Amino acid sequence: MTAWRVAAAGMVALAVAMGIGRFAFTPLLPMMLSDGVVQLAQASWLASANYLGYLVGALLCTFQPWIWRRLGLTNAPHAPTLVRAGLLATVLLTMGMGLPWSAAWPLLRFAAGVASAVVFIYTSLWCLAQLARLNLPTMGALIYVGPGLGIVVSGVAASAMVALHWSAAAGWFSFGLLAALLTVLVWPTLGSSPSGTPAAAGAAAGVATDAPHVLDAEMLLFTLAYGMAGFGYIISATFLPVIARQALPGSPWLDLFWPILGLGVIAGALLASRIRVHDLRAWLIVCYLVQAAGVCASLVSPTLAGFALGSLLIGLPFTAIVFYAMQEVRRLRGAQASSFMGLVTALYGLGQIVGPPLATALLPAGGGQGFNVSLQIAAAALVFGALLYALLMRLYPLPR
Repeated sequence: MTAWRVAAAGMVALAVAMGIGRFAFTPLLPMMLSDGVVQLAQASWLASANYLGYLVGALLCTFQPWIWRRLGLTNAPHAPTLVRAGLLATVLLTMGMGLPWSAAWPLLRFAAGVASAVVFIYTSLWCLAQLARLNLPTMGALIYVGPGLGIVVSGVAASAMVALHWSAAAGWFSFGLLAALLTVLVWPTLGSSPSGTPAAAGAAAGVATDAPHVLDAEMLLFTLAYGMAGFGYIISATFLPVIARQALPGSPWLDLFWPILGLGVIAGALLASRIRVHDLRAWLIVCYLVQAAGVCASLVSPTLAGFALGSLLIGLPFTAIVFYAMQEVRRLRGAQASSFMGLVTALYGLGQIVGPPLATALLPAGGGQGFNVSLQIAAAALVFGALLYALLMRLYPLPR
């Protein structure tokens, strides 16, 4: 199997699970509000249900070896099998949002979050392991182009749907069909054997060893720092089209801010694949500060230019943060990487859960300024995360 085939499969899998399964909700939210099927407060809880599912999915991945042992199963599913299952679930759950079962929507969004976490963690683990085996580890950043592609496609498509006066239900069905098509494209690759030795196959599957899982001070600080990124970006990622409509009512450019964020995600992933640095924590600091600047851009300048710049700066470091963090987990924990990837992703998911309801709860405190207070808190969280990485570099310097 070639490195490009591995990277392409990972890219498409993440486009489905993240770009559609998780983030299609953002461009479709204004359509749902316009159709009157949800109110803003309900929408925030739908978003949090998805992020809660992401947290639960990450925790399931963390304790996956223990769960299988408790069930009396000695052979845990390989990573490609779990990715396939997650993609299939994403297709069905996305289409389910188009059905008039509003009472079931929180459950559907929760399940979609579980599926996206499973696909994200095991796609990352499998692709990064295979690319490292092929001595091309930096190509791993290319798989994180996938969420950006999904965001761009969903944003542009939603804009066209609005122009054509489609309902939100039609939008959900359309995205479900797109997810199905993309899943068919990567299905054969995920079904092939990536290596010829049992040891390599076990690593690719993400099966943790029996070595003790020690959460030492370094890993604890790193996990907390990564969690700040989950909270820092999620308010903008959930409510960007709504925030833009409040600040620029009637503007013909409102639906372009979300695709601009997606283009930033793509550009950031491509840049990350080219950057080689001794200490990835230094780049994580830069990424956090860039994303904080993006969150603040719409606060400082709630104009067309401010939203465009903010969208780009929020998207640019998004996948770079994920890629560098996953690489750091592999450096810190080696054979136990799958469980600790699940752990750090769980705290990232916890930050995402808190963001949307906090944003809506703080709307009255904005004094007519909408989401300003919650965005200020989000930017501060990103700065705090950057300071934690700086502390890690000081306390745990890498050998030269």
